[in-house]
Amino acid sequence: MNTTRRRLLGAAAALTATPAFTPASAQGWAPTRPIRFVVPFAAGGATDVVARVLAERMGERLGQPVVVENRAGSGGNIGVENVVRAPADGSVILMGTTGTLTINQHLYPSMGFDPAKDLAPISMAFATDHVLIVNPNVPAHTAQQFLAWLRANPGKASFGSAGAGSSTHMVAELFRAAAGVEVTHVPYRGSAPALNDTVAGNVQFMLDQLPSAIGQIQGERVRALATTGPKRTSQLPNVPTMAEIGLPKAEATSWGAVMAPHGTPAPAIARLNAVLKEALADPKIQERLTAAGADAVSSSPEELQRKIAQEIETWGAVVRDARITVN
Repeated sequence: MNTTRRRLLGAAAALTATPAFTPASAQGWAPTRPIRFVVPFAAGGATDVVARVLAERMGERLGQPVVVENRAGSGGNIGVENVVRAPADGSVILMGTTGTLTINQHLYPSMGFDPAKDLAPISMAFATDHVLIVNPNVPAHTAQQFLAWLRANPGKASFGSAGAGSSTHMVAELFRAAAGVEVTHVPYRGSAPALNDTVAGNVQFMLDQLPSAIGQIQGERVRALATTGPKRTSQLPNVPTMAEIGLPKAEATSWGAVMAPHGTPAPAIARLNAVLKEALADPKIQERLTAAGADAVSSSPEELQRKIAQEIETWGAVVRDARITVN
């Protein structure tokens, strides 16, 4: 995965160029009714947490409520398809993720839509580390102890995820391969129910996104053993990284981006991009995202389009190499 990691962070060829979006064009559009902000996962997960922080500020700036709507299922495909089929007039947007925008098409050959073609990029929104958490009943207080326990009990431990092919599944597969352990995957309809079952002990561990897990970690309902980013997070300064525990190939980050249906007018894309950039540059918003375990990240539509194109290719290779399938 070292090569894959470098490719994820490097430059890549762009898809067909999109029209330029300028501040001037942004001034020519304003919503005339509330905007639906679709989150393709259950409420309470990392994607949902960030979407709700941004929706509040966007509504203030746009003069219309931005209402978060959770539409979970099929690894996020149900929510994405809802946006793909929605009117392309700026009234519906999506909080897309690494999984829904770049991985699912390699797992679901009959989705009936193509995220790269049927959605229009607006802006990046956030990036976040994942964190290895275990139920407190697991007999391990450090990552090294946990690895030793897994290796001594092959096939007995299970981990939860937001669904087959989700980022919480993919990152856990990287961990499994890097650690050389045998564990069982248990998919859920979103990261929140998977986290709940980790807390309950129905699964032993999870590699959840930090925003959704941080509350349970701080409440000592789960134990954090390692994070997946390139450096320690300020939220958990005493928790080592995967590289620090000897698993550099398990390093990974997830991200979220705001999208609209393909064909959404350029002035609407430009206005939404400008509002998002303003929100993500606000120290108060950044503080709220940091408190939730996420880093604010904005981009132009063109930059986001290039990123999506790159990661479609990269994660496709990961899916094939790991032979990941969905039922």
